[in-house]
Amino acid sequence: MILRLPTLADEKVLRLADSELELDGSNFLLDGFQESEPDFQEYLDRVHSSLVGENLLPGRVPSTFLVAVVDGEIVGRTSIRHELNEWLTNFGGHIGYAVRPGFRRRGYASEILSQSLVIASNLGIANILMTCNDDNVASIRIIEKHGGVLENKVEQDGVLLRRYWINNS
Repeated sequence: MILRLPTLADEKVLRLADSELELDGSNFLLDGFQESEPDFQEYLDRVHSSLVGENLLPGRVPSTFLVAVVDGEIVGRTSIRHELNEWLTNFGGHIGYAVRPGFRRRGYASEILSQSLVIASNLGIANILMTCNDDNVASIRIIEKHGGVLENKVEQDGVLLRRYWINNS
């Protein structure tokens, strides 16, 4: 598996992945992507701006958005937030990952998190906050496998979330 920046050539697959995850109540594309957005290059420009911390949308922090590719196929993504704002501290955490439904149960989420932790370490992030829904057994196992220690549970919009810390030093 490799993690890499998305490109214009990925547009069709990324739009498909976004609609697949929407059925789960989640999303694949971040940084303010709108399904109806006609100019995908503008979206990619925002991804790059987030990477370097420039022209951030309100409420956003510098972040690294990468797609996970296995045998030429985009199977997932990660978003590594370089710092936390109040919302991320309470609900979002440093790293958010997703695997497309057709590629789950193959160990990809665990590998995405492993590689994301290395990238976060290279960014100087020693303590990683991770969150997941309280009923997401797969994510709970993955986070705990990577050293996640449950700090507490919080409610957001009627959904119970688990907040974990991973020592990444």
